[in-house]
Amino acid sequence: MHHVALQALDLAAQRGVQYADVRLVESKSQDLSTRNGRVSQVADAESVGMAIRMLVDGGWGFAATDDLTPAGVEKAVTMARAIARASTMALKNAARLADEPVHRAKWASPCTIDPFGISVTKKLDHLLRVDEAMRANKAVTLTETLFHANRARQFFVNTEGSEIEQTRTMTGAGCACYVFEDGDLQKRSYPNSFGGQYQLKGWELVEEIDMLSQASRLAEEAAALHSADVCPAGEFTLILDSSQLGLQIHESIGHPIELDRVLGSEANYAGMSFLTVDQLRKLQYGSPLVHVVSDATLEHGPGLGTFAFDDEGVAAQRTDIIREGLFTGYLTSRETAGAIGATRSNGCLRAAGWDRLPLIRMTNTSLEPGTSTLEEVFDVPHAIYMETNKSWSIDDKRYNFQFGCEVAWEIRNGKRVRMLKNPVYSGISTQFWNACQAIANREHWTLWGVPNCGKGQPEQVMGTGHGASPSRFGEISVGSL
Repeated sequence: MHHVALQALDLAAQRGVQYADVRLVESKSQDLSTRNGRVSQVADAESVGMAIRMLVDGGWGFAATDDLTPAGVEKAVTMARAIARASTMALKNAARLADEPVHRAKWASPCTIDPFGISVTKKLDHLLRVDEAMRANKAVTLTETLFHANRARQFFVNTEGSEIEQTRTMTGAGCACYVFEDGDLQKRSYPNSFGGQYQLKGWELVEEIDMLSQASRLAEEAAALHSADVCPAGEFTLILDSSQLGLQIHESIGHPIELDRVLGSEANYAGMSFLTVDQLRKLQYGSPLVHVVSDATLEHGPGLGTFAFDDEGVAAQRTDIIREGLFTGYLTSRETAGAIGATRSNGCLRAAGWDRLPLIRMTNTSLEPGTSTLEEVFDVPHAIYMETNKSWSIDDKRYNFQFGCEVAWEIRNGKRVRMLKNPVYSGISTQFWNACQAIANREHWTLWGVPNCGKGQPEQVMGTGHGASPSRFGEISVGSL
């Protein structure tokens, strides 16, 4: 299929462009799920198509097609150029691209056990055994399990001479159980809510998270929540588990640092950002303990934001976002890098598929591990500890937020003394991160996958990664739903 991408690029070059790139993507996916001991979904999908971007006289044009015949390719090229020409009529500022070296590379994400090589029967049998183990608790009302796999092979070429092939294999799995009693519904999920854990791995991820070993605990906790006390309201020391902290990073750091939101070129979906460019290297975003990076390199881990090159051919990089609490970096593209005085993009332009225009997206935006042991994080006279996201809300500037969790525990002198239900906490992004008192060490750090991050219009849903370890924050507003 590589020759189709080259054919499109040649046609673009012949028509006179400042710049053009072509992405040709072949993908396949599989979704399996169970509900209450029965198979609820078996779905396979495949897709192949091509996208072309063109820059003509400072204006962008974009077109995509699944017709990869010579006629279909020529039609897409013609449309992209026509759109580029039309866009020049409304230009305020001509687009200029930061320099990027020419790359010729082939890369594939590590995958030990091919998820598509395991039979559907074996995968469903595994899910059904987890489902059955949760239903062994007679209090349980509803059980769910889920498996997802995706493999995308992409060819990228541009008029500067880059030719890149990369293949990413993603696997995800999770389970959840619900207990409905006296008009109240309680839920426990593993290893995370909203589908579980997702990484650039194969079937080995399912084996690693070992859902079967956690099934009975989930059921017991979901049932116990009905008799638990409601989470008290007030200002408390708050401890968050790593999965909830991953979502906190996503919403209150990851989205605000997307430079297209900051500049106002992406505001249709979920708003803009409070992080105006005058705050770069001036704003104290968090306490001196807070170090956050955006890292797409494999060395950071097999996250959903891991790749070798982004979707405009920029090599994966590690960028400091917050260093010792100071705000130090944005997520950029070749077009936006110059707005903050950078001479090169840090490689964050990505598309959800061949039929979507690339946008600035989070890679793996992670809180680096601290130096505290888990015991030291919990070693306080009184605190509230929350686990597993249940709900989230944040304003369109990514400043004021409220999050709910599935379960909480009251902590006294480092020990759990009682379970609490329906916990929520709220705050202001910068105040929250400046209240950070302790971060657990590398031993307790997990790179979580968020497969359902939405952005753009039409909406693009894609994966990001967030590494975190359990952390403690002082004087946070806590309450209950």
